[in-house]
Amino acid sequence: MPDIKSLLVDYLNYLEVEKNYSPKTRENYGRYLSLFLKKTNAKNPKDLSLSSIQDFRLFLARQKNKKGEPFKKSTQSYYIIALRNFIRYLRTHDIQGIAVEKIELPKTPMRQIDIIHYEDMERLLRAPEGRTDIRSLRDHAILETLFSTGLRISELCSLDRYIDLHRGEISVRGKGNKLRVVFLSENAKHLIKKYLEKRGDPDPALFVSIGKAKVPKILGRITPRAIQRLLITWAKKAGIDRRVTPHQLRHQFATDLLMNGADLRSVQELLGHQNISTTQVYTHVTNKALREIHTTFHGRRRKSPRT
Repeated sequence: MPDIKSLLVDYLNYLEVEKNYSPKTRENYGRYLSLFLKKTNAKNPKDLSLSSIQDFRLFLARQKNKKGEPFKKSTQSYYIIALRNFIRYLRTHDIQGIAVEKIELPKTPMRQIDIIHYEDMERLLRAPEGRTDIRSLRDHAILETLFSTGLRISELCSLDRYIDLHRGEISVRGKGNKLRVVFLSENAKHLIKKYLEKRGDPDPALFVSIGKAKVPKILGRITPRAIQRLLITWAKKAGIDRRVTPHQLRHQFATDLLMNGADLRSVQELLGHQNISTTQVYTHVTNKALREIHTTFHGRRRKSPRT
């Protein structure tokens, strides 16, 4: 029977070559599975037993992070998901082992989505209005593009400038190297056009870092950290007394679509979520029907409040 460590290397190669997983994802899977092999002293596929997996789950439940806090249920799930996928891979290659259906995932609480009020969102998007310097034009275009497309910050940073603004469609490679199409609003197209007209450089990046000298100098493709900083700056200028992140604009994009009647599957496609369960986290803040039911049927026999 083949050695489990050599099978693990084959599996990680499979993830990178056949599944088009990123090197970072390969690294994470390798770390999760190597810890399992180390803690259970597994030598071959027969050692991947239900009892060894239960022992590993107990270990994860008692494990502490760098802050001395217990592993979150979501963190524990990453390890078990990787293990289930590895076992599924072995079975598809005719290496018998435990049925993956017997391996339950830790139950995780529904993630709370942190969104900002729509009025605050409008003030944020309008904050750079009236400014004509290249940095403000860039920032204005970035804000509208994030809200218009729901892009992840890494996806926004990787955009190139040679896009068809007339069509307003951009092909994006997201997680898992998967391709999807996102769409620019009329506002976003207008602001990108104004920003690009101000640029006189040949850099292929759509959004670039700009030096602080009197004569602005293009310093290459913008970084995620720079986008985080500019969001903080414009949020303060808009009078928003809380931290605003690029991912919140992605949340705002999704909730705005759902609040206005978009179906969950379409939003899943636009966000680039692999599983519909990831998108379903938005439904508890966007279900207008529940509010209407409450308003229509709750407390109908009660008298109106006295004035």
